[in-house]
Amino acid sequence: MAAGHSVDPARWQEAFELLMSRIAGRFARVEPRRRVRGLVMGLLSDLPRKNCWSIAEWAGEATPDGMQHLLGRAKWDADAVRDDVRAYVLEHLRDDDAVLVVDETGDVKKGRHTVGVQRQYTGTAGRIENAQVAVYLVYAGFQGHAAVDRELYIPRSWTCDPERCRAAGMAEETAFATKPELAARMIGRFFDTGHRVGWVTGDEVYGGNPKLRAALEERQVGYVLAVASSHEVAARAGKFRADALAAKVPKRAWQKLSAGTGAKGHRFYDWAVIDLAEPRPGSHQLPIRRNRTTGELAYYRCWSPAPKPLAALVRVAGSRWRVEETFQSGKGLAGLDEHQVRRFTSSSRWVTLAMLAHAFLAVVRADEHTRQPAPDGLIPLTCNEIQRLFTALVARPVRDAVHRLGWSAWRRRHQARAQASHYRRQATNQA
Repeated sequence: MAAGHSVDPARWQEAFELLMSRIAGRFARVEPRRRVRGLVMGLLSDLPRKNCWSIAEWAGEATPDGMQHLLGRAKWDADAVRDDVRAYVLEHLRDDDAVLVVDETGDVKKGRHTVGVQRQYTGTAGRIENAQVAVYLVYAGFQGHAAVDRELYIPRSWTCDPERCRAAGMAEETAFATKPELAARMIGRFFDTGHRVGWVTGDEVYGGNPKLRAALEERQVGYVLAVASSHEVAARAGKFRADALAAKVPKRAWQKLSAGTGAKGHRFYDWAVIDLAEPRPGSHQLPIRRNRTTGELAYYRCWSPAPKPLAALVRVAGSRWRVEETFQSGKGLAGLDEHQVRRFTSSSRWVTLAMLAHAFLAVVRADEHTRQPAPDGLIPLTCNEIQRLFTALVARPVRDAVHRLGWSAWRRRHQARAQASHYRRQATNQA
C-alpha cells in the first residue's frame, strides 16, 4: 500500500465475525450457523459465478447438499435476518439527511418454474425478457448506501394460478400486489421499527401512484418522486399536464444546480419549480429538471410538511442514483442476482444474505473513509477494492488438490446422472 495508507486485515476479520454473531441467534442449530458463515464469505469472494455449487466448493464442503439445505429446508427466518440487516445499516451508516430510495430490478431467468418469473420489462436487460423482478428499499446517506428491505414482485400470471404458487412454495391464496404497494409495505416496516428519515424518492412507477404518495403524507414523510410528462397536477388556473406547465416556465426561473456527484464529477442540470394548488396540507411542488446538453425534461412530484428550497429538493432527487449503484455493486460483488433456486423460500434467503454481504462492504468502506482519509494520489477505498482485499487477505478458500479433484468427480457424476435421465425421458417420449 502507498505510504500513509494501510489496511488492517484483522480489523476487517473482526468486523465480519461481529456481523455473523449478530445474526447467529436466527439459527437454532450450530450446523446452519456455521454454514451461513461460509455462504456469506463465499458471496464476498471473487468467484466468477456464485451459486450453491461454486460456494460450497470454495468453502471446503464435499458437496453442495449442505448449502442447498441451508437455503431450502433449514429452519430459520429470512425476514428476521432482513431486520438485522436494516438495523446493521442504520447503526453504521446513520445520517440525519439520509434518503430512502425505492426501485425495482430484474434478473433474467430461463424457464417458467422460478418463482415470480414471466416475460416482463426489466431495466437490467433494457427490454422485455423472461425475468424475475424484485422491489428494494435502499438507505442512502452521506457515508454510504445499502439495501435494507426487499419484496419479490409476484405477477398476476402467478397469483391467478394457485397450483403454480404452491409448487413454488407460496401460499395458494397469495394475493397480487403492485410494485408501489410493495414499496409502501417496505416503507411502513421501516418506520414501524422506529427508524426515521425525512425523505423518500423513486421513479415514475412510484411517483404516479396516489396511494403511495398519500401514505407518505399521512406519515409526514417528504417525497420527491419522478412522474411522467403526462402526469396531471393542480395549478392555480386549473389542472394541467406536467409538460404543459413546464412550457410556461419563464427563462429567468431556471437555475443551474448539482444533483450530486457521479463518477465524472457533479451532475449539473437546469432546474425550475412550480408551486401546486393542492387542497391537502403541506407544501406541494413540481420540480422540473432540464438536461443542459439535450434539453430533455424530467418531472417530479414533491411534498413536504413545510416549504423547502429548490436546492433541498434537488439533493433528494439526486439521491435516486444511489439505488443504481447499490444494484450494480450488490450484483457484481455480492451475487445478488446469481442464485439458481426456484422456490420462494430459497430465493428470499439468498437475496437476504446477499444484502447482508453487500451491507458489510458498505460499512467497511464507510469505516475506512472515517478512520483514515486516502493520501494524495489515491482515491478512497471503494467497495470493489475492499472486496478484492478482503478475498486476498481475510478469506481462506480451500485450494488443495484432493478437494478440487473430489469436486471434479462429483460434478461429472452429477452430470452423468442428468444425462442418463434426459436420455430416458427422450426414449419414453419417442415410444
